[in-house]
Amino acid sequence: MLKATLRSFLAHKGRLLLSALAVLLSVAFVTGSLIFSDTVSRTFDRLFASTAADVTVSPKEDLDEAVPSGRTATLPAALAERVRRIDGVAAARADVEVSGLTVVDEANEPVGPTTGAPTLGNAWNPNERSPVKLTSGHAPRGPAEALLDSETAGRKNVRIGDTLTVIAAPGSFQVRVAGIVTFTTTNPGSALIYFDTPTAQTKLLGRPGTATAIAVDAAEGVGDDRLKQRVADALGAHTYDFRTAGEQAESDVEQLGGFLDVIKYVMLGFAGIAVLVGVFLIVNTFSMLIAQRTRELGLLRALGADRRQVRNSVLTEALLLGLVGSTLGLAAGIGLAAGLIGLMGLLGMNIDADEMEIGWATPVAAYVVGLGVTFIAAYLPARRAAGVSPMAALSDAEVAGVGRPLRVRAVAGAAVGAAGAAALAGCAVSRQTSSAASLLGLGVVLTLIATVIAGPLLVRPVIRVLGGAFPALFGSIGRMSQRNALRNPRRTGATAAALMVGIALVGGMSVASESMTASFDRQIDKTLGADFVVQNSNFQPFPPEVTEKVRGTDGVGLAVRGRFTPVAVRLPDGDRVETTAAGYDPRLDEVANITYAQGDSAAALASGHLAMDRDFARDHGVRVGSTLPVRFPAGRSAELTVGALTDQDSAEGFGTQGGLFFGMGTLERYAPGGQDSALYVNAASGTGDGELRANLEETLDPYPQVQVRDLADYKQLVQDQIAVLLYLVYALLGLAIIIAVLGVVNTLALSVVERTREIGLLRAIGLARRQLRRMIRLESVVIAVFGAVLGLVLGLVWGVCTQQVLALQGMTALAIPWLTIVLVVVGSAVVGVVAALLPALRASRMNVLAAIAHE
Repeated sequence: MLKATLRSFLAHKGRLLLSALAVLLSVAFVTGSLIFSDTVSRTFDRLFASTAADVTVSPKEDLDEAVPSGRTATLPAALAERVRRIDGVAAARADVEVSGLTVVDEANEPVGPTTGAPTLGNAWNPNERSPVKLTSGHAPRGPAEALLDSETAGRKNVRIGDTLTVIAAPGSFQVRVAGIVTFTTTNPGSALIYFDTPTAQTKLLGRPGTATAIAVDAAEGVGDDRLKQRVADALGAHTYDFRTAGEQAESDVEQLGGFLDVIKYVMLGFAGIAVLVGVFLIVNTFSMLIAQRTRELGLLRALGADRRQVRNSVLTEALLLGLVGSTLGLAAGIGLAAGLIGLMGLLGMNIDADEMEIGWATPVAAYVVGLGVTFIAAYLPARRAAGVSPMAALSDAEVAGVGRPLRVRAVAGAAVGAAGAAALAGCAVSRQTSSAASLLGLGVVLTLIATVIAGPLLVRPVIRVLGGAFPALFGSIGRMSQRNALRNPRRTGATAAALMVGIALVGGMSVASESMTASFDRQIDKTLGADFVVQNSNFQPFPPEVTEKVRGTDGVGLAVRGRFTPVAVRLPDGDRVETTAAGYDPRLDEVANITYAQGDSAAALASGHLAMDRDFARDHGVRVGSTLPVRFPAGRSAELTVGALTDQDSAEGFGTQGGLFFGMGTLERYAPGGQDSALYVNAASGTGDGELRANLEETLDPYPQVQVRDLADYKQLVQDQIAVLLYLVYALLGLAIIIAVLGVVNTLALSVVERTREIGLLRAIGLARRQLRRMIRLESVVIAVFGAVLGLVLGLVWGVCTQQVLALQGMTALAIPWLTIVLVVVGSAVVGVVAALLPALRASRMNVLAAIAHE
């Protein structure tokens, strides 16, 4: 049996090739994501471990910034002198590091990275742990000199002696490049600019004698944990945060982890789609191969092979397929990881591909995925093969299930579909976001399974409609192509299912994204009353001098500041909620249209007062007049009175969870040192919008990071952000289509082999080569469109239910992207034509007599 299995596998290797490609893609994305994330993680582990001080003392912060506030936490630089006197300390230095700087060259072009990585300003304190070393020029001397990293200098063509303008929170200032520093470790993509310590303190922090951290080196023989305890005892354990080198490195890795997780999970999403669609392809391939080998399997049974041996023979073929696909996929995954590392290099993150990390878990995952996919997909066809009777060797019977009733599928599909529909219905009526999202996920999974199970039941009624015009348009050729698609509902359903999965995903996400865009557009129209909004291009805060210059611009009648801060609120029901609150200037009503359930803007912005969303307040037992303990950064606390409750469709623009906002006076009292995130600007009387925009753009010309947006620009900005998610979904669709095309090609190719004699007879009675190719193309088109229709129906249901979940967050508009739907259907027909090209060509080249004699 083993010899027979190996001979069979080698005999059908061409037919199994496309299935192996599906396995290869699945494994490649899994291994590529694991290798890439492991390599980047290990690289940054080494970077942070080599640059972290033995002990780091930093300001105590117990609130995370979900939205940047522009505030830099500091501590006294004089602490370094106190630390130096502690037993076991070899050295201590006051460090200054500030992110979010903007640096421009003499042509007013930004010098920093454009990939989202920050520009960091630092005090020049060279030591053995520094990530850079001075390679040309000299160290900065005084407030007019600075150092720039070599990669930024090379990328932006900056040389020693050039003048740069640094835009920091305390204000803008110019420096001359006195030297170039070169990274001794991995550059995470940031731009680095160094100043002497007094300049960094005054120009970056705005406060002489301050620092952002104290770096402590241990004396020989003193462990990090022991030194940390001594420093904490000396300074006060609850006054600052104390971290050992290992803890600091772990904290830095955690901050980077979000970025790495995004890449990892995106790639695993591609892998999941490849696995799911590949399963359908493999099931169909083995089902058809077994159907074509019915007599062969029957002969094996007649020679003495039992059911178990036949089943194991088919499963062995599948495992061989999985083994080949996994091995090739592992190699492709290594190449994919190398490509991603190269891409990161283009984006400014330099990772050495020679240090690629391939842990033991990666090949294990590769073979588990590859062998697991093929084994699971081939199990049902293998069971069917084991049921072949020895008498089949004497007949032309097949076990593809053409004539078997679909009652079991009908019952199973109806049961699973009813459960999925109930979950989606529950999602639509739920009032809690968490439970609605859980029901949505369950409903999506169950309805997908139900559609796959019941797909063959839908083949005959749907394809009769989709191909109904074929006889009229193409005559007998059209009729035969329609009947060929109807001949085996199981096969047609499984082939179409691969395409259905990708299109359902795109349909659902297209409805969700279109609805989000419409909801934001409606909310912006409803809420934003300003003529213009001045914002940083990447939503980072901007220096106060920008606000001052905008207010002094000709034609500006009103400029209302918007600023954010993290807060923790203790609510009457006992919950402690950490969220982001916003602060606004008086006259907010002139630039924003806020609907209040109780109170008004005057009460909301009054000193010591705040406003919150009505639904959030109701859920936590808050009323107008309630006094809430609010904790601000740096340990500041206040008792604030609820002055107003808002009734917005969304709290967007006025904070995050809870929609908390208060007056700018309250914010500056309890969270000083922040920067403005937006200015809402109205024109003065007699000034037109065009004139004001031109004046604002002239004022902001020295600040290339800040942009002027009107209502249409603001909407486009939101749409662009949502589009990023949609592009990812389209990429997933592209992958699903690639594998689905392989499936259709495989199905048609095997179908051509299966119908060799029939094709020979048709050719013998006068069917032309061109007519034969058209017949196979039409069959392919109707199968592809059938999958698209199922996918779109399923995707629309998912999208509508997703919008119901989003409505709980204020995004109440429902929008259906009809153009996308039409394009998907047309695209599916094109996919069908493309997939049929090779099988149709092969069929048309058959020798007529050899085809008639084929068994």
